[in-house]
Amino acid sequence: MQGFRKFLLRGNLIELAVAVVIGAAFGAVVTSLVKDLITPLIAAIGGKPNFANLFFTVNKSKFLYGDFINALIAFAIIAAVVYFLVVSPVVRLLARLQRSQEVTERACPECLADIPVKATRCMYCTTTVTPTA
Repeated sequence: MQGFRKFLLRGNLIELAVAVVIGAAFGAVVTSLVKDLITPLIAAIGGKPNFANLFFTVNKSKFLYGDFINALIAFAIIAAVVYFLVVSPVVRLLARLQRSQEVTERACPECLADIPVKATRCMYCTTTVTPTA
């Protein structure tokens, strides 16, 4: 029982739960934005009174392609927001952190194993190497 409690109280699980809740709320907001603002603007340009209710029928089956287009627009907006506000800044931050890290190891010229930068002999193949500054 204690292992399960530790699993539940780990930081990653709680952060994931918060991310799911916020993501669902954000999805609802974007869906509402598309349905209530963007779709009527597109419908006004296209001359249709309500873009979301566009459909066609085949053998008395109703296909709501306007609703599908709404979902595609909402997906594109969410994907753009996630990319520009999450993915792109994290990639830039990681690149900046990697640039600022000091190099502590280098490859041995003989066996290509990682050895300390200031080493004069490889600890794996015992080849004499020149230390680098």
